[in-house]
Amino acid sequence: MKELTQQQKRFVTEYIKSLDGELSAKKAGYKSKDLKTISNSLLSNNFVINEIKEQLKKHISSLRVHKGYVIQKLLQIAEFSLEEEEILDKDGNFTGKKKLRDTSAGLKALESLCKYLGFNSANEEEEYKQAKIITISNLDDDKI
Repeated sequence: MKELTQQQKRFVTEYIKSLDGELSAKKAGYKSKDLKTISNSLLSNNFVINEIKEQLKKHISSLRVHKGYVIQKLLQIAEFSLEEEEILDKDGNFTGKKKLRDTSAGLKALESLCKYLGFNSANEEEEYKQAKIITISNLDDDKI
């Protein structure tokens, strides 16, 4: 694999920090009036792209955030946000009416959770199988 120059390595480091190609090129020491062209050139270079991917993988793995933790937090946000709470009048008295705490936050958490778990795939409808309902009365004694 081709080695990146020191300047390209600095560009990668700066790009990961800011995600701004022009600023990263400037901070990496590229001297040109057209930093946008230099940035586009660097970001279309496969070696630079691969280095960015590798550095991002290292950053992500160093966070040590487990999938279970993310799923648990998204579920907590969704559950809390979609719980009903009493509506109070201007004097702080209960009106007898209820509302959801924060529907937009709850729906956003559910959407993120679905994406994270892969529920929104195009083939989901084809893969869906109807669930069989089993009650105690129709259980086979040999299968228990």
